[in-house]
Amino acid sequence: MKTTIYYFTGTGNSLAAARKIAGALGETELVPIASLADTPGIISPAADRVGIVCPVYDCGVPVMVANFAERLDLSKARYAFAVVTMGGMGVSALHQLNGIFIKQQNRKLDAAFAVSMPGNFPPLMRSVPAERCGKTLSKADKRLGDIAEAIGSGRLVSPGFAPLSGLVKALSYGSLAKSAHDAGELFSVSDACTGCGTCAAICPAGNLTLVDGRPAWGRKCEICCACLHFCPTEAIQLNVMLGTEGRGRYRHPDLTVADMVSQRGE
Repeated sequence: MKTTIYYFTGTGNSLAAARKIAGALGETELVPIASLADTPGIISPAADRVGIVCPVYDCGVPVMVANFAERLDLSKARYAFAVVTMGGMGVSALHQLNGIFIKQQNRKLDAAFAVSMPGNFPPLMRSVPAERCGKTLSKADKRLGDIAEAIGSGRLVSPGFAPLSGLVKALSYGSLAKSAHDAGELFSVSDACTGCGTCAAICPAGNLTLVDGRPAWGRKCEICCACLHFCPTEAIQLNVMLGTEGRGRYRHPDLTVADMVSQRGE
């Protein structure tokens, strides 16, 4: 049975999850959502099973993922699923995807899953120590194995009841969705910048360019913070809440710069 998994990732958690599930299912195509962001029209995968794997932002899904879901045609899929990776809470993101598919196609997801992985939004939480991070990833791998088994057997799994997550989403996600693309204005770069261009190369939204050897943000940011986490000199800061100075950086240990570059499909 063929499976197509569409994924979005900023620091690698969701790509690692997608790969784990794909490896267990076999005959699975992994397609980066970022590579289709500028492609107009409906996306109609020719697969028996179709899934979305993405992170949670403010208890919802990234704006790029929400926009993609509105264009994803599930009419040919016998089984549709979603997996969200989260550093805290976020089951409401699964309800959001369900709502999109019900509104657009009058169809619910057949299965919806949430996986706890290391948090990676420095203004809200410091990066966890490597030892604790490893334990979290080990638990996530076991959870992902169970998820793959459920998908492989065609099990119906509801997202569950998450009132607190839903409340947080109701209070904060709307403003994130409205302002996300302009969030580049909240980033700054220090004199530690070497002009290496890594930030521009790995941005899933293609939102960064180098101007006079320094990064400049455009107006299609997803607030994934890939630029911040991948900067080899930690020259990039996000100036909201508690800021990011000295709060650590994170990326999944299996994620490479090449993985991020290829996410744009270029």
